[in-house]
Amino acid sequence: MAITFGSLLLLAGILLIIQGGALLSVDRPVRAPSLDADDTQPIRPVAPVAGAQGLEPTRKVAQDLIAPPRLDPAEIERAEPRPPLSELGLAVPPKTPMPGDWREVLLYRPVATSSAMFESMGRKVTISGVRSIDLDSSCSFHDVTWPCGLRARAVFNSWLRGRALHCFVPPDVERFAVAAPCRLGKQDVGAWLVSNGWATALPSGIYDKAEATARKAEMGIFGPAQ
Repeated sequence: MAITFGSLLLLAGILLIIQGGALLSVDRPVRAPSLDADDTQPIRPVAPVAGAQGLEPTRKVAQDLIAPPRLDPAEIERAEPRPPLSELGLAVPPKTPMPGDWREVLLYRPVATSSAMFESMGRKVTISGVRSIDLDSSCSFHDVTWPCGLRARAVFNSWLRGRALHCFVPPDVERFAVAAPCRLGKQDVGAWLVSNGWATALPSGIYDKAEATARKAEMGIFGPAQ
């Protein structure tokens, strides 16, 4: 009796296992997607969108804040360029034609001997196109006299600070002084001296406008005692 009852329970368990496998089978064949008319791409079913019939056109939100407003080209004004942060950043002025045997050399540790003259590496160089202020010169401004020659040399030395100058000089000039154009970085030395009032422009030079600016602004020797 017990053996018969156990056999029935085992048979019932086998039937349950077979029925469960039929319901949870993972090896069922998957139907391939149908192809369109040209047999190149499958046609995939499109899922219905909830509430598709009630869609409304999109509304623009804060359009003036997100997109820049339209500008009339006639109302646009060109602003003046920002002035350079330093005179050393200015463009190099046009070079004066020099003789073929003159070369631009680097003169180290220049020392000013007057407002437009200096010595460096055994050479004596005068800045071309300008007239130096003599050391014993005195200047007067509003009835106040002051030694502008000594002051001009001191200012030139302070501006140089021993920095090397690029100058166009002829070969073998160690034995005599020479007038030559020089620059400190991109700054023309003659233009700096004349525009700040520490030298005057020669009549045949290129610094007439710079001297007029210095006179109008009362710079250097054209201004008060310094």
